[in-house]
Amino acid sequence: MGSTNDLIINISALYRFAQKFFDKNLAPFNLGSGQFIYLMEIYEHEGISMQRLTDIIGMDKGTTTKSIKKLLDEGYIDIRADDQDKRVKRMYVTDKTAKIINDLYRIRTEFTSQILKDRSDDEILGITAIFNRMTRNAEEIVPEENYSQIKIGGLQKLTLLDYPGEVACTIFTCGCNMKCPFCHNRDLVFIPENFAYTDPDDIIRFLEKRQGILEAVCITGGEPLLQTGILDFLAQIKALGFKVKVDTNGLFPEKLKEIVESGFVDYVAMDIKNSLPKYCVTAGLSESTAVTDRIRQSLDYLMSDPIDHEFRTTVVRQFHTKEDLLDIAEMIRGTDKYYLQQFVDSGRCIEEGYESYSKVEMEEFRDAVRAIIPNVELRGL
Repeated sequence: MGSTNDLIINISALYRFAQKFFDKNLAPFNLGSGQFIYLMEIYEHEGISMQRLTDIIGMDKGTTTKSIKKLLDEGYIDIRADDQDKRVKRMYVTDKTAKIINDLYRIRTEFTSQILKDRSDDEILGITAIFNRMTRNAEEIVPEENYSQIKIGGLQKLTLLDYPGEVACTIFTCGCNMKCPFCHNRDLVFIPENFAYTDPDDIIRFLEKRQGILEAVCITGGEPLLQTGILDFLAQIKALGFKVKVDTNGLFPEKLKEIVESGFVDYVAMDIKNSLPKYCVTAGLSESTAVTDRIRQSLDYLMSDPIDHEFRTTVVRQFHTKEDLLDIAEMIRGTDKYYLQQFVDSGRCIEEGYESYSKVEMEEFRDAVRAIIPNVELRGL
């Protein structure tokens, strides 16, 4: 057991040392270890597609997209559409890369020579073969998530409301881990038998045709962070040049942090269902401190201001009082954007019989909350 643990420790150490070495030596070129491997592969396989590059390197598409964007921004590569299939993007190095390629080869040789010093050619071949087999074995136990796994329930092709200040479209994902009785997207929560999902590739093709027309893409639900492949989906959209907004209920604080830190999201909207003592009943969940703990973690993370964001509460007469809204306001005191949304019965709610407050009552709530959050606004009136 000790030797197996040593193997894992050594693999981890080798990765860390390699990162430090390449980051230090590539700094004069404004490159890091993450981009280096991609740039060398593109140089040695001019015209390679992004899909093929991802397959060769073994990274997820989101990581590939982020590294390629950096290389594009730095002027080291160009991307051109394939002559036969315009959907396929092929990559080529620029003159800027040609000027430094000898330096890149020198850096790579210096590293490999150091870690393989005193090894014979036969030993090096054997080491390479072992690492190849270990990599293939690892791929079998950690399957890749990709955007084709996203369950999409619909597309609103144009909206001027969902992304503040931007002309956007809205994508609706299926499935939610909350069951708010007043939710107006019942079919996206309790997915009917034989539900007709939208093909994610159709969404990508739609967005390709809307480049230069739409400015942003909103992803809502359901709960988008439930989706397998969500990070890859965000990466694909971001690679097309759109701003990206994600709506979330806050029950996945770690996933929320992951998508924000990926750089593939520009704006997050988090629903706050109610004050913490009434959270679970409002969200249609069994009482659980785990639920409120996760909500608190997501609130605290967004309140640390890692990304442009907003909070919002849909106000329902049967669930919310002025005191509840003041409690919510205290939780997010200091936030720039908080919205009170008037409940609207769409006829597709999970349960029937819920009522909205009047315009005058909503304005009274807003005025009360403004004592804590000066920028609170109303929506849906």
